[in-house]
Amino acid sequence: MTEWELREQRPAGAQRTVLLLPGGMCSAGSYAEVMAEPELANVNLIAATFPGQAGTPPPDDCSVENYARLASELAANVEADVVVGFSMGAVVAAEMVMSGAFAGPVVLLAVSLSTKDEPAFFRGIVASSRVLGGLPLAALAKGAASMVKRIPASEERRAELRADFAKNVPRDIRPSLQEYVRWLQSDEHRAERLCRAGAPMWVVHAEKGDGGLTDSERRTLEACPNAQLVTIAGQVFFLPNEIPNRVAQITSEALDRALTRR
Repeated sequence: MTEWELREQRPAGAQRTVLLLPGGMCSAGSYAEVMAEPELANVNLIAATFPGQAGTPPPDDCSVENYARLASELAANVEADVVVGFSMGAVVAAEMVMSGAFAGPVVLLAVSLSTKDEPAFFRGIVASSRVLGGLPLAALAKGAASMVKRIPASEERRAELRADFAKNVPRDIRPSLQEYVRWLQSDEHRAERLCRAGAPMWVVHAEKGDGGLTDSERRTLEACPNAQLVTIAGQVFFLPNEIPNRVAQITSEALDRALTRR
């Protein structure tokens, strides 16, 4: 049985629940800023570190498809009304919807749907790990940790986030990152599949910094009746940490939509 490392906030009397899925190499604690937002003060918030990330033991199968299966089971166990995912967490949330395992609203923060949505340098680092082992991934974790300095938080909080990246064990994160890239390469029509799944979704990207969508994917989702595309002005790398108030607002919209679907 897979063990999840959870960070939970359960206010007395709360009747709605959101499952928060962090990005690769991040822990459940990366959602602390979102969980502190007044907009979500009366909501059960469950953040879950993916097994194998931020120093946690990896599962036997690190594929996106298996992560989606495991996360769907967790969503059912906590009775989640909405799933919010960031980066790799958004990919898993998308797979949950496309597989039919989760039918509720999803908020996809900095989601990638194909190879072109991820920077070439990232794909190169992951590819090189097949030959060079954990060294490129250790460098990747250090590079991600260095970007924490841009987050508008106390130095104590930034140190906490850097420490999470430092917990990653290269041999444990390598399978999941390789599987993540494989997933991106395996289907060029995910925007269409997402739309056909019918779940309400909010697809959120910054103008710069957090990846993006191809022009074709964007056109497909703009025309999708159950999708809302949200563009954050400027350069943002860590959406849950840098713009938690906007993430909370969008999550609240998704919760309202979940209520009307009951």
